[in-house]
Amino acid sequence: MEQIFPTAEKATAALRAGEVSSAELTDEAIARIERDDKAINAICVPDFDRARAAARRADQARAHGEDRPLLGIPVTVKESYNIAGMPTTWGMPQYRDHVPAEDAVQVSRLKAAGAVVLGKTNVPLGLQDIQSFNEIHGTTNNPWDHDRTPGGSSGGSAAALASGFCALSIGSDLAGSLRTPAHFCGIYAHKPTLGLAATRGMVAPLTPPLPVDLDLAVVGPMARSARDLTLLLDVMAGPDPLTLGVAHDLTLPPARHERLRDFRVLVVDEHPLIPTGSAVRAGVNRVADALVEGGARVERHSPLLPDLTEAATLYTQLLFSSSVARFPVDSYEQLRTRAAGLSADDQSLDAARLRAMVFSHRDWMEVNNRRELHRHGWRQLFAEFDAVVCPITPTPAFPHDHNPNPLERRIDIDGVEFPYFDQLVWAGVATMPGLPATAIPAGRSPEGLPVGVQLIGPMFEDRTPLRLAELLEHEIGGFQAPKPNSICPHGGRPIGTGRPPETRCSTSPTVQRPGCRPSHPGEGAPVTSPT
Repeated sequence: MEQIFPTAEKATAALRAGEVSSAELTDEAIARIERDDKAINAICVPDFDRARAAARRADQARAHGEDRPLLGIPVTVKESYNIAGMPTTWGMPQYRDHVPAEDAVQVSRLKAAGAVVLGKTNVPLGLQDIQSFNEIHGTTNNPWDHDRTPGGSSGGSAAALASGFCALSIGSDLAGSLRTPAHFCGIYAHKPTLGLAATRGMVAPLTPPLPVDLDLAVVGPMARSARDLTLLLDVMAGPDPLTLGVAHDLTLPPARHERLRDFRVLVVDEHPLIPTGSAVRAGVNRVADALVEGGARVERHSPLLPDLTEAATLYTQLLFSSSVARFPVDSYEQLRTRAAGLSADDQSLDAARLRAMVFSHRDWMEVNNRRELHRHGWRQLFAEFDAVVCPITPTPAFPHDHNPNPLERRIDIDGVEFPYFDQLVWAGVATMPGLPATAIPAGRSPEGLPVGVQLIGPMFEDRTPLRLAELLEHEIGGFQAPKPNSICPHGGRPIGTGRPPETRCSTSPTVQRPGCRPSHPGEGAPVTSPT
């Protein structure tokens, strides 16, 4: 029997009609987590006692006539956000006892909107992977196939939503960390325009929670429907009250169109630096066909599209140059030596990554100037189009790969192997210029895995791709719940929230098994950039 997990919108309607209480919704969510999360391991830090208390307060507030946007709705929060009284570790063992004293600004906004925070969701070590595993909290599995990753770094949030553990979740995105888990788990996510939503308090342990303007990185909503994304974005959007919020009020423009037939859409399914797998290409074509059938104007090519090869190189340079800013001096000098040894003819992304790690400020300024030219190119494109449809990654969710050296990992695209981090080029299409991008389900692969696409929109016109996502949801369908499976597939002891680190699958002393604790502390070595 197919599972039906209610959206936040439907749950809110039921709460307003008196058909259900927040206490009931919260108890139901907790019961599902306690029953099913042993196999998924999405909720790494539960906060059930405070959640039940918050649900009771929400019911009391509603009884007194209050009605806030998320009043009484159970939600989860990515582990990397500070929540007062709860550990924030970013999966780094040395910070397992780090407990912030105050909430991140987005957690404060969730609570002010009336949300019931159930707990925190799992992340990769330092947020630096396209998977979600770490020594403290273990491995999060994809609800569709426990042998595969749910993505990273917001993988725990995506897995929680796909498993029905919450109605909404908040994550972050620098290298596809909202969009890739959504694509892998069959849910919705929105990467807002750069700077649209305040990020204060979404910081690594011991880092002061200051209102810093981040480059590339954003925080954003995750949900099981397009309308729920809009609901949560409206809560999250807006400047930090300590800085721009002192003088600025946010007014997002409405979507450019309300009807599918009025949209002008560019569909792109080929990247010059990496092939698109057949399952993902089929998902893109499924969306393109729905657009055509709905009367939208669809083009497959445009000279206005900024050069994707240069865009990928610029994104790689911006991403990796920032990642080493606080490296120890000896490590930095080693990188300088390695970069100096590269052939001048080596223009691969691997070479771009290494050179970027030792950029001078002058180098960075030159790349940033090139980025501004790309941003202007996108403005010109969006004078002719309303959205761009393209892949999020080249493949559906891939099997767990915990090789401690990520540079040795490979991604299999229809039987051909490519460097692991090359799959980030599609995420960078929207991230490098700071554009909004909405991840939507677009069907399933022949193996039954979810496939998603991203809808990229004009800067600060986030409501346009969100509206297109809503219209496409009616045309091609949206979230579907995976079949439940709560047993460790390898005969070992299933992972559970709060289990000690030594609790792991016993079938191998050296190989990480999905659904079980990391097999040795060396796994999960940091790569070079938070996602």
